[in-house]
Amino acid sequence: MLNFSPIRLLITLLLSGCILTRVGFATEPEIVGTWNLTVLKTAPPMRWLAQDGPVHSLLYKGEEFQGHETDVFAFYASPATLKADNASTKFPGVVLIHGGGGTAFAEWAYLWAVRGYAAIAMDLAGCRPLDPVYGSSGAPLSGQATKPETRTRLPNGCPGQGNSEKFDSIGGDVSDDWPYHAAASVIRAHSLLRSFPEVISDRTAVTGISWGGYTTCLVASLDDRFRAAVPVYGCGFLFEGESVQKPSIDKLGERRDAWIKAYDPSSLLSRCRVPILFVNGTNDIHYPLDSYQKTFDIIPGQKQMRIEVNMRHGHPPGWAPQEIGLFIDSHCRDGQPLPAPGKPVVAQDHIRMTYSSAVPLRSAELHYTTDTGLRSARTWPTVPAEITNDAVIAPKPPADANTWFVAVTDDRGAMVTSSVQFRTDSQ
Repeated sequence: MLNFSPIRLLITLLLSGCILTRVGFATEPEIVGTWNLTVLKTAPPMRWLAQDGPVHSLLYKGEEFQGHETDVFAFYASPATLKADNASTKFPGVVLIHGGGGTAFAEWAYLWAVRGYAAIAMDLAGCRPLDPVYGSSGAPLSGQATKPETRTRLPNGCPGQGNSEKFDSIGGDVSDDWPYHAAASVIRAHSLLRSFPEVISDRTAVTGISWGGYTTCLVASLDDRFRAAVPVYGCGFLFEGESVQKPSIDKLGERRDAWIKAYDPSSLLSRCRVPILFVNGTNDIHYPLDSYQKTFDIIPGQKQMRIEVNMRHGHPPGWAPQEIGLFIDSHCRDGQPLPAPGKPVVAQDHIRMTYSSAVPLRSAELHYTTDTGLRSARTWPTVPAEITNDAVIAPKPPADANTWFVAVTDDRGAMVTSSVQFRTDSQ
């Protein structure tokens, strides 16, 4: 009988490959904050609810809530469900995240399917909207799911999207925290989308509006499988300045710092390596420009910005800018990229800003404000700027201007902006 020592026996078995999985060689779970990404990056169980129209509906498994499993409702559309001419090919994918008070919007998924994407739009409040009603063109009628009374609470739904679920639940068990569920449900939707055979799994993007933009910031920091991300309005630093969320965060008292560490995007965005385009307006009351620029600054990877003077806040205004599609196309379909402004530099009586652009520039402008008080109430004069072969030359803003930026628009009508500049002695 051969007499192996325990160490020699272990080495022999390891070399033979007999017990690799029994001695801890399996990959450790990838856990960031409250999220187990190893689990979330696996396609969840799902079932179809309806597949008889251009936009299909389904349920997929979510995170546990109050000791029970949850279902998440989603709409799904693609060129195949629309029976488009190119329905036999594979498509890039996009995940669509609604904002506060919203739900899964069939018309939003339809718009992206028309663009050539497989699109999934989930509800993040534990509800199911009405089945889509289609107009004479074959598209879902717009606005049919806008009112909360048109939605039905799922028997096994996740937390609702009120302030108590978003903020007051912090502490103890994370399973009743809306931000935890929202980010997890989005990553699960992404995993499900990537598992569909018609989807090009390594060409996917995410975009969200308002609270969906906030959630986009979270998932772009957590899920590195996305090719592109576009948060609209949403940002971090919600605990500072004029953010309308600041009072709710301040009311948390001793739990305030715990919420910021766990769920404010400023605590996670330093992880973001997904190319990201920020879209917002100058006067947005929910996500003011100073918080917006701080959010932009902490991202280490590729990033761009589109600030529109007096951009309206809402779902249709939030999915309307063509730059969202062009940016995602450039990363998922090899489309022409958006112009890339450099850093504006003030020199004597003018501003000089270098740029690169695959499409010729059509126009450039300087936007500034001299108003003080609430950012949502300030006016923004506009001054034309000159375009040269390698730079934009704009007049120097007035001495009392406290906030300004330069915008450029290419021949497609696609507009992007420089970072927002603040006078250091006045915010």
